[in-house]
Amino acid sequence: MIKALFLDRDGTINIDTGYVYKKEDFEFLDGIFEFALAAQEKGYALIVASNQSGVARGFYSLEEMNLCNAYMKEEFAKHNIDILDIFCATALDENDPDRKPNPGMFLKAIAKYDIDPNSSISIGDSLRDLLASKRAGIENTILLENTKPQKPLNENEFGSSLVSAKAANLREAIKFLD
Repeated sequence: MIKALFLDRDGTINIDTGYVYKKEDFEFLDGIFEFALAAQEKGYALIVASNQSGVARGFYSLEEMNLCNAYMKEEFAKHNIDILDIFCATALDENDPDRKPNPGMFLKAIAKYDIDPNSSISIGDSLRDLLASKRAGIENTILLENTKPQKPLNENEFGSSLVSAKAANLREAIKFLD
């Protein structure tokens, strides 16, 4: 079994300006390459799990989303960082098993790569990100704090244990990688 670092995309890897799908609009968050490299050096496989409802909303196509994700992966590679895989939930339906806060993307990655959820970590900028990973059995979660207001969750079965750690920025989050 391997350990993985699950990364949300918009708001964690790149600045979330709303439905980012063009590489010219893709602005990496300060510290993301240092954070990802530190995780990789500690033996984490890097996996992106991202809601991309802009596809279902008709803001961009699946092909445009995939091109943007390919650009992101190439930029990581320029920093000697390997993104093992990218999982995207493109549906709007809250009952879709892949759409966060549902755990589908995480469960698929765990099964595909024989990931040990107990030694893995999830980082995101919203409680929905962390709830999805907790529902998949990933105990270690990092909330990347920013000025984005958090959407209230209708169901929070994990209570105060939903967030294992909070980081003001990605460089600070490095200390939570074991």
